[in-house]
Amino acid sequence: MPATTNNKQRVLTHLFTTIKKRYDPPEPAALPVLEQIIYAICREGTTRELADRAYRNLQERFFDWNEVRVSSIREVEEAIADLPHAEARAQKLIALLQEVFETTFSFDLELLHKKGLKQAAKHISKYEAVKGNDYVVAWVMQRALAGHAIPLDLPTLRVLRRLGLLENEQEDLEALRGSIEHLIPKARGPLFNEIISFLANEYCWEDEPNCSACALCSDCPHGREASSREAVGAERSGRPKPR
Repeated sequence: MPATTNNKQRVLTHLFTTIKKRYDPPEPAALPVLEQIIYAICREGTTRELADRAYRNLQERFFDWNEVRVSSIREVEEAIADLPHAEARAQKLIALLQEVFETTFSFDLELLHKKGLKQAAKHISKYEAVKGNDYVVAWVMQRALAGHAIPLDLPTLRVLRRLGLLENEQEDLEALRGSIEHLIPKARGPLFNEIISFLANEYCWEDEPNCSACALCSDCPHGREASSREAVGAERSGRPKPR
């Protein structure tokens, strides 16, 4: 049975109060629009620590974004080598910078602030490196354009579905985002994303999640089911074998 709105709000309250005691991330860095797109390409599907390191490497190993644009895929891949699918991300980064340069003759997208959220999001989504990537567009809306958007990557979706905050049958990303954005105040959006990412990395793994160690286990349908299976297994293993 799908969780009610009240139940979802209770889980979210517990999420913020409990996990924030274990993980209190610093305020997100204020970056220009283009840099937020670059960071989002690094950030999707991985942790803040790895994305921060990759972004920092790009800034330290290359003179500027133009040097990244004219570098080989291999050179950019080496700078972000700790990220999963580093080669594919390197291709996207170079393609993005090339397209931005060809259309603006610069690496400045700050004019998007004047377009309004919908038009700005539409503009960003037209870049080939971003096309079809709802996560990157939502990230930039949240972090650079002061919009209310919750970027959803695969680890985030996994945690939210296991917690019962998203129904499993929902597939459309825009609809999924809408249902979560309805529950999360705009001001808590960045913190929400960081906390969910922390849960996905520390406990809620795709295979064999560490439910028993997670502080939200009692709130989580998946966690309660896993704990029940473990209890049954322990009970059976403790019984004497029949002769």
